[in-house]
Amino acid sequence: MGLIIIDEKKCKKDGICVSECPVAILHQKDKDSIPEIVPGGEQVCLLCGHCVAVCPHGALSHEKVPIESCPPIDKALVISEAQAVQFLRSRRSVRFFKDQPVERETIQQLIEIARYAPTGSNSQRVEWTVFNDKEKIRSIAGMTVDGMKTLLKNHPDGNYPPYFPLIIAAWDFGMDVVLRNAPALVIASAPATAVGGMTDVSLALSYLELAAQTKGIGTCWAGIIQMGLQSNQTLKETLGLPEGHSHHYAMMLGYAKPRYYRLPERKMPKVHWR
Repeated sequence: MGLIIIDEKKCKKDGICVSECPVAILHQKDKDSIPEIVPGGEQVCLLCGHCVAVCPHGALSHEKVPIESCPPIDKALVISEAQAVQFLRSRRSVRFFKDQPVERETIQQLIEIARYAPTGSNSQRVEWTVFNDKEKIRSIAGMTVDGMKTLLKNHPDGNYPPYFPLIIAAWDFGMDVVLRNAPALVIASAPATAVGGMTDVSLALSYLELAAQTKGIGTCWAGIIQMGLQSNQTLKETLGLPEGHSHHYAMMLGYAKPRYYRLPERKMPKVHWR
């Protein structure tokens, strides 16, 4: 049995799978022939499953992406343009969370949804580090503030964001504006060798935060933690990111305390037609 399995009784020899393959490893001798893999094609297959997804007859399966694990698209679940626009516009950065833990199973579900985000060359090399203990999360916020204090003390003339002193003052006053007392923190990361690793991480987190809306969970990109990870090796070691993962970004999770009733406007995009 090869990498591609074709049911010859179902195959209509229409060549759709051949034209769709991103790396052109499928070939059809003529219109009366069953598609087949070109010599050496197995070594360059992206395992993307496009060939399985595009066949309207369900005639093609893949050893690594079997048709049994690729459910057909349910037309009843296809959303309208208006629904899509409202859903995307309703995404908010949530900074106030209920004093309620996010269940481990829920976080796992969100991460499993996020695996469907695109990755460079379909490498699928994004990994996740999760914290759902509030004391640990507060400790991470404290370490980040300590790092900021050290930077300002040792390099007072450095080019720092103007809000650094405000963050430190708030922390000393008992307010956590670093991680906002979030009950959960997830960090998506990818190895330095991942093609477009930072893009992969960002897309995965975007999928996760959009999926989180359906469960009443608010999210916020933790930019201050990201700055800390880039400048504080001790913090990075404490967080225990996988070795060699130079691409990373953190996101806060928690059941949203506020409820929103309108869709804020944004600037019109600047488009440069060429």
